Amino acid sequence: MLDRNTLRDDTDEVRAALENRGTDVDLEAVLALDEQWRELKAEGDDLRRQRNEVSSQIGQLKAEGDEQAAQEAIEASGALKADIERVEAEAAALEADLETALLEFPQVPQESVPVGADEGDNVEHRRWGFDDLRELPETVVPHYDLGEDLDIIDEARAAKTTGSGFYFLKGDGARLEHALIQFMLDVHREQGYVDVCPPVPVKSASMRGTGQLPKFADDAYRLGGSNEEAYTDEDLWLCPTAEVPVTNMYAEEILLREDLPLKHQAYTPNFRREAGEHGTETRGIVRVHQFNKVELVNFVEPEESDDRLEGLLEEAEAVLRRLGLPYRILELCTGDLTFASAKTYDIEVWAPADDFEDGPEEGGRWLEVSSASNFEDFQARRAGIRYRREHHESAEYLHTLNASGLALPRVMVAVLEYYQNEDGTVTVPEALRPYMGGQEVIEGHEKVGESALGAGE
Repeated sequence: MLDRNTLRDDTDEVRAALENRGTDVDLEAVLALDEQWRELKAEGDDLRRQRNEVSSQIGQLKAEGDEQAAQEAIEASGALKADIERVEAEAAALEADLETALLEFPQVPQESVPVGADEGDNVEHRRWGFDDLRELPETVVPHYDLGEDLDIIDEARAAKTTGSGFYFLKGDGARLEHALIQFMLDVHREQGYVDVCPPVPVKSASMRGTGQLPKFADDAYRLGGSNEEAYTDEDLWLCPTAEVPVTNMYAEEILLREDLPLKHQAYTPNFRREAGEHGTETRGIVRVHQFNKVELVNFVEPEESDDRLEGLLEEAEAVLRRLGLPYRILELCTGDLTFASAKTYDIEVWAPADDFEDGPEEGGRWLEVSSASNFEDFQARRAGIRYRREHHESAEYLHTLNASGLALPRVMVAVLEYYQNEDGTVTVPEALRPYMGGQEVIEGHEKVGESALGAGE
């Protein structure tokens, strides 16, 4: 949530930032609401001053024996009290309207963020791993076909049990997923992260705190009601990202300077309704409704957040480097920033199977596996997370950051395609072998049931 003083004092800068983001929020309407609210607050302060003056006269008039004047003062005090209550009620209503309007306002991008309309204007910073690519098969089989051939990914049976956009991992596929999760947690533990195992359902207040509500309600799974109905803090939502519960662990709390930086990591399943744009990605596990992810959440002092973003990016990158998976780093432009972010880097891993137009010279395509973002005090204001520099000083809002460390399905896609062999097997990355009992190759499994029989058998 933006600071109201920023809206008042830096109106032109905020207006330009909103234009660069391509948003259509009504800044002028919010400024008008704020002006009305301040006028009512000033009127209320003046009425309270008048009432205090009148009230202070009552005792003196009674002491002087002027009962008529005292009674007039009492009546005047009562009338002023009624006026104060009216003004306070109007101010409270305006305050609620203003808070609701501010919840729709996105974060202001940092000045260093490149200005652009959409993902096509993002800036590539660097690539890693392309100088020493492993030898790939002449034709790399896409993960969805390979997963079916090896019987380690089963979309058809998941569609039967749950619906489209879900999948089973079986045998070595499930084993590989579990290995990746434990590997990521171990890597980040070495980097100083404290493990958190959060609840998966989250309140509406928590979703508001990190910026998922009200803007992204249609993308989330709500428990016990339709997304079109009004929601309250009693509602629960399936966690769309561990960023929500982990950030809100400290909602409405005051931390101490010595607590910071605070670095938490959490593995959770995540649930999102979106499953591709206009029907794309109907096969495979690139865009799905449920997926596993390790999330990194940081709480820092404001002056430390820019440097921490660079460190956070490196911490997420470390997973891909240890796995030996080629990737690139993009800095998002203003038009592609997420709602709450002031600055974001995307990490995109290379999946070599599909010949997409946006792939590198070697073919294939890029898959986003992490967004490392600095939210500055945007989430802290919404969630009420503050800290004290010294025990005797006033509390102020800290800065929050997060990154996926990493999202599992797309890492799985990259492993299956990049480590694929000519005979259709998959070499287990060396870093994962200790987590798979020393297994070096995924050879697949025999399919079960009559559906496994060939045509005519």
